[in-house]
Amino acid sequence: MARGYAARRPVSPVRSTWLAAAAAVVLLVAEGISAQKVRVEEELEAYPTESVDLHCQFIDGAGRTKLTQVSWIWEPSEGQRDNIAVYHPSYGQSFPNLAFKERVVFLNNSLENPSIRISHLRMSDAGRYTCEYATYPSGNEQGTTTLIMLAKPKNSAKVVTVQAGTKSVVVAQCEAADGKPAATIKWLASVGGNHSTSTTNGPDGTVTVRSEYRLVPTPTDNGREVTCMVEQRTQERPWVYPLKLSVEYPPSVSIEGYDNNWYVGRSDAVLQCLASGNPAPTTVTWTAASGSLPDTVVVEGNKLLVRKVDDAVNTTFICEVKNKHGASRHQITTIVIEEEQRPITPGPPTGAIVGGILGVLVFIAIVGGVIFFVRKHQEDADGPPKHKPPPPVKAGSSTEMLNKPSEPPTATETAPLSPGEVYYEPTGREPVTNLDDETTGALNGGAPPVMVDLDKYDNIDGHRGNDLDSSSHEPPPANICRGESFVSPAMYV
Repeated sequence: MARGYAARRPVSPVRSTWLAAAAAVVLLVAEGISAQKVRVEEELEAYPTESVDLHCQFIDGAGRTKLTQVSWIWEPSEGQRDNIAVYHPSYGQSFPNLAFKERVVFLNNSLENPSIRISHLRMSDAGRYTCEYATYPSGNEQGTTTLIMLAKPKNSAKVVTVQAGTKSVVVAQCEAADGKPAATIKWLASVGGNHSTSTTNGPDGTVTVRSEYRLVPTPTDNGREVTCMVEQRTQERPWVYPLKLSVEYPPSVSIEGYDNNWYVGRSDAVLQCLASGNPAPTTVTWTAASGSLPDTVVVEGNKLLVRKVDDAVNTTFICEVKNKHGASRHQITTIVIEEEQRPITPGPPTGAIVGGILGVLVFIAIVGGVIFFVRKHQEDADGPPKHKPPPPVKAGSSTEMLNKPSEPPTATETAPLSPGEVYYEPTGREPVTNLDDETTGALNGGAPPVMVDLDKYDNIDGHRGNDLDSSSHEPPPANICRGESFVSPAMYV
């Protein structure tokens, strides 16, 4: 019961619509597949003077179609059809179009694969090529290939020589001729300006593109660079061509060499005429405001040489230069002075250099001396003293020894001194100052020996100084024990 109910259940409208659309798509695909019996390439690209192969093949899956003949039809433009090649299994090959005669050949003697080759291609060969079969019983079957002819442009660029002025003019041109497709031209420039572009179609389908660069030319624009860049489909990379502008202008001139020191007798005075212009000045002329040039003056090109300065060159010199766009002049007045009035010319800088070197040496010496004394002072402060102070006073000091009565000295007979004779008191060695060495040093503290003039004491005690008073103090011993103070020995007269 359920199975019978399902069989009688009505189909929904949505589902029926979907099934109908799917069936239509399947039918269209089947018809397209059945209609696609002639297999060709959809599009080809080629270049002039080269060759191209146009492939064609008949596909008959069921093998029911009978092929009668095949033709290649060229359509250079809409509505124009020309047979260029025909093949019949019984009558052979035919090439009815004279424009393709001897340039078109069949690659195979076969109706199933009637591919052709076109040699020595021309730009005018571009168009639609249709491979068309005459069949039985379905009639004609065909497939179309579009041949695109490409042409590499002939690129060029040049500078237009102009004259400096106030109006905008063309200063450079760039062209991409006979290219297909049309090229694109760009300008790269650091000068202010603009460009305009135009195109021209050729009879064979090529396109020529021209571009002009314009600006208001000035003398400073001469030699500046602009660059033309061409981009086109057939080029692997952009074509780049730099150009240097050529702006012509009248010359400008100046005079150099006068140093305000033309004194009488000078022999090395020179004036030089400097000029700039485009084109370069062709003539340089020296004249003097006072008339003809002095006899002491020689002209060598753009230089005026004064062999010897005298009053004759105390004048105004004029330099004039010319090119095809005009002339320009400049003048300078030279004043001749007496030799005594000439300014002192500073000598060569040798003295300054020597002085600088000496100054540096003196500075180095001062610095070295300061460093030496600083180090010396540090060594003196850090090291042991050079002279040791006297030992401390003990109980038996020299003062006590002087106050203590001493033993009467033993009288010693001495020989009388002659008048005027100087008496020298013998002294012991320098007192000991080195505690580690008691045998060295003067006993009188390092004082020089005492010299006494005996004549000053002739009248003392009624006798000369050669008699010693036995009651006087005994001289101190020659050596003083370590640790005691020392006093220079007394002098007896």
